[in-house]
Amino acid sequence: MTTFFITGTDTDVGKTLVSRALLQAASAQGRSCVGYKPISAGCEPTPQGLRNRDALQLQQAASLSLPYEWVNPFAYAPPIAPHIAAAQVGQPIVEAELTAGLRRLENNGAELVLVEGAGGWHLPLNAQRLLSDWVSDLRLPVVLVVGAKLGCLNHALLTLAAIEQAGLLLAGWVMNRLPCGMSCYEENLATLRQRLPAPLLGEIPILSEPDSANVQEYLDISLLR
Repeated sequence: MTTFFITGTDTDVGKTLVSRALLQAASAQGRSCVGYKPISAGCEPTPQGLRNRDALQLQQAASLSLPYEWVNPFAYAPPIAPHIAAAQVGQPIVEAELTAGLRRLENNGAELVLVEGAGGWHLPLNAQRLLSDWVSDLRLPVVLVVGAKLGCLNHALLTLAAIEQAGLLLAGWVMNRLPCGMSCYEENLATLRQRLPAPLLGEIPILSEPDSANVQEYLDISLLR
């Protein structure tokens, strides 16, 4: 069983798209796999309770059928930073429950577990702790999703520095092209290939329907360290 943490250079850079692609690739190889979105904000009310679009996509892409609450234990309605949403609704994020939820997935027959973060690397959980502290405590290898836009070189290298400072392994990274476009894309990609000490798992092009596209063809899951 292997667990990876999926982080991004920013919010809305394609973490869920990449997580879904990796789950699709693992499932195509016959491996049992699940996604875990421990914390989400901006959830929609439904008759079944609050639901997050990203968490639903992970639930659907997994090869194992799981209850929604197992995939996304901390779901908040306000579309704001999760720790602020948690304070507003009086439901704090409890790290022990994050860990218990992850162990439940790991012990439920999954060969691969992908834990998708929220926002970028340093997401506050409360006034004292960051989600990256939790990842560091669990010693999870990290997959970095780089959103191809102006400023991504700085964001990617800062994230790398923080991951290395925590003593964690950057297991791979993905370049995701965004609708905003990027000048000198190939040159920027080459710069990151030179400076990021991990395999490039693939490049995802701009997709007309990213939520429904089969994106596994763009990534090589065998390169994960």
